[in-house]
Order: sequence, then C-alpha cells, then structure tokens
Amino acid sequence: MEVGLMLYRDCQAAMVHGITDLFAIASIFSRDRGGPAVRVSHWRMDAEGRFSRSHDTDPDAPGTPDILVVPGRLTGPAEAEEAAPYARWLLDRHGQGATLASTCGGTFILAATGLLAGRPATTHWLFAERFRERFPDVRLEADKIVIEDGDIITAGGLMAWTDLGLRIVDRLLGPSVTIETGKFLLVDPSGREQRHYSNFAPRLTHGDEAVLKVQHWLQERGGRPTSIADMAGHARLEERTFLRRFKTATGMKPIEYVQHLRIGKARELLEFTRRTVDQIAFAVGYEDAAAFRRVFHRILGLSPGEYRSRFSVAVAA
Repeated sequence: MEVGLMLYRDCQAAMVHGITDLFAIASIFSRDRGGPAVRVSHWRMDAEGRFSRSHDTDPDAPGTPDILVVPGRLTGPAEAEEAAPYARWLLDRHGQGATLASTCGGTFILAATGLLAGRPATTHWLFAERFRERFPDVRLEADKIVIEDGDIITAGGLMAWTDLGLRIVDRLLGPSVTIETGKFLLVDPSGREQRHYSNFAPRLTHGDEAVLKVQHWLQERGGRPTSIADMAGHARLEERTFLRRFKTATGMKPIEYVQHLRIGKARELLEFTRRTVDQIAFAVGYEDAAAFRRVFHRILGLSPGEYRSRFSVAVAA
C-alpha cells in the first residue's frame, strides 16, 4: 500500500513531513500486530512536466500510489494556470485507480481535475468564498474537517492533515492502528469540525451597494436586534425586494446573517471574559438564553460551555 504526496511550489512543508511521520508511526503499530506497513513517496514535476519520486520509504518496490495527496500551502491556493499540469497528472492517476486526497488549499488543485463536480468537498474556511467562485459546481462544506467520498478525500485547514492522515490510516490499516497512532501523537481521531475554529466572513464584494450599506450598518450595531423592515428601510428597498437581493448577495437570509454576527460577538465574550452564558446571551441581543444556546450550537456545533472550555483565554471580568 503506497501513499504518494504530490509536491509543488511552496507547498506546506510541515504537512509533507508531518504526515510522512504519521504514516511511519502507524506502520510501526501495524507491524507490531503482524500487519503491513504503508509505503510513502513524494512526487515532483520537472521542467518538462514529468512526475517522478523525490522520496520513497521503499525505493526498491514496484508499483504506483494507491492514494495521492495534494498538500496546501501558506501562500494561498494555486491559480488555474499553475494548477493545470498537476490536475492533468492527478486525473491520469485517478483513471489508473488511485484515490485522490487534499488538504487546505490543495483542494483547489484537486477541483481543477473536474472530478469534484457535484460532489461534497472541503477546504480551509478562509478560502471558502474564493473556492465557490472558481468551482460553483462543487458542493463545498467548509464546516467539515474531513469529507470522505469514496475515491475522493478532502480535508480543511492547515493542520487538518492530521485528521486526513488518521482517516487514511483507518482505511489502509484499520481502526485499532488508527486509535494507537492518534494516542501516540496526542491527536483526537474524531469529533473535530472546522466550524469550531472558523470566523464568520461575510461576502462583501458582491457589488450590491444597497445590501452592502445594510451589512456595514449591522456590523456597527454588533448584531443588536433589528427588524426586516428596519433593514429594508436602511437599504431604501421594499421588503420583498430587499429579502431577495440580500439572499442573492450574501448567500444568507437577513435573520441568519444577524445570528452569525451575534454568535461571532458571543465567541469573543466567551473567549475573553468571565461573564456567564446568560449575561453573554443578553449582551448579544438574546432575551431568551435557551434560544441563544440553541442557535450557538446550530452554528458552531458546540454548546457555549464547550466552546469556552476549549478556547477561553479569559483573565478579566
């Protein structure tokens, strides 16, 4: 069983070396149980566009990768022209039976193959809007850390390579080795979601000035309670027209948008203050603390208490 890592300019070195180590650790646990090891190879493209191994943990063995992984990179996703030769090679390898995987902005190169059309995928939450613009036919689910869809596996942010690596270990070596590897690395094999970490990043480049004016107004208000009539009035639009244009421009209904603003403010208060959850609920515009808890959990996948226990750095009242 071979996992290949496709390297390209400035791809994330920590991921490349880290996931290589992860597979080495998993292989040790597997061999201790009498199981197989995972062969890991690194692949680079030369000036003529040919791909070859630049690293191989079993260089004398024949064969080609069963799984090919595209890393992300710190400088952002590859543009279409840069991605094209890598996408062609991945498409060819997929046609030969390889499973394709990616982390972070590497999903842009994977999507350039056309294989993600109509299928679910994830990428770093910061790149979500850019991804949707370039690949509108992909069912992007940026809240997810890992999406495993048969012969395609995608993972979210920069450190999601740990989640991807464990998912591949589970696929190749089984759950027992996965659990042992996770324990050794102090990595939770399951339970994380990207929405636990991402910040609300509203669309602001849609070009609808009336809607943008309302967005800035809502931001200034910090999500404090307001009505559709007030928002439509601020936009100087009839309510039905405002609702339609707001959803088209932002991808959200106005009430959903305000909820995300409120929850964003609540996250700050949970992280940096010692106020009670009820006090925070009231501070961000909820008179009913139970309703606040429900909305918080729906948006982030954690209760306010769970969020505070994970992310609080509070030192002040």
